[in-house]
Amino acid sequence: MDRKLHFLESFNANGSDGTTYKVCGYEHLVRDVSVAGGVERWAATGEVEYRLADGGRIEVRRDGSMRIERTGVELSVPAEAPATSP
Repeated sequence: MDRKLHFLESFNANGSDGTTYKVCGYEHLVRDVSVAGGVERWAATGEVEYRLADGGRIEVRRDGSMRIERTGVELSVPAEAPATSP
C-alpha cells in the first residue's frame, strides 16, 4: 500500500532545555485505488504525526503534551502561537 505524508501545520514550541523548536504536523495518506483511469488520488487515514523540522520524531501523549523521542526534551506550545504554512 502506497503511503505519503501531507503537511498540515507548523509552529514553534519551547523545549525544557531552553531551546525553541519548529514542530511540523503531518497526516498520513494512502493511495486510493478505487479510481480508474490513471487518476492519482489519496485518502486520509486519520493518523497524524508531529516531527521536528529536522525530521526528529515527537511523541504526543493523550493529554496533548509532547516530548522529543531521541532526547526526552519536553515541549510546550505558547498559547498565542499561530500555525504557519511551510
